[in-house]
Amino acid sequence: MRDRRFIATQRGGSLSSTEHRDLISWAADCAERALPLFNEHSLDDRPYDAIERARAWAKGQLSIGDAREAAFAAHDAARSVRNKSTAAAARATGHAVATAHMADHCLQAAAYALKAFQEAGVSIEAERAWQLERLPDNVRELVLSALGLPA
Repeated sequence: MRDRRFIATQRGGSLSSTEHRDLISWAADCAERALPLFNEHSLDDRPYDAIERARAWAKGQLSIGDAREAAFAAHDAARSVRNKSTAAAARATGHAVATAHMADHCLQAAAYALKAFQEAGVSIEAERAWQLERLPDNVRELVLSALGLPA
């Protein structure tokens, strides 16, 4: 069941446009940190394109439809690789740009970025701390409560 707090005002929810833009920017930041792990095993540019499109959507320069197409492409890139870390990094970018369509995808972008690092044998505690430090103040409580973490 969807967390209604992540539904944008234009869809009848309470998430403001500013909050939505901040969530996609945060998701893009989280996913982008994992991209070097993707680059170790693939030259596919679709995950990089997904990050660029997520940032363009946050600036009002891209439609939701174009963002969704980039999300599908990034997930296709994830399916095209065998390495688990590489696939998770691509999935993180797909969820980051999909945040334009459904804001709660930001949570999956952060989770897949952590999974990418974990699959690469990197301790995720420092990465999780980095993610949480970068949370914009206006969405901090929302994201922390959605993740089941104390505010």
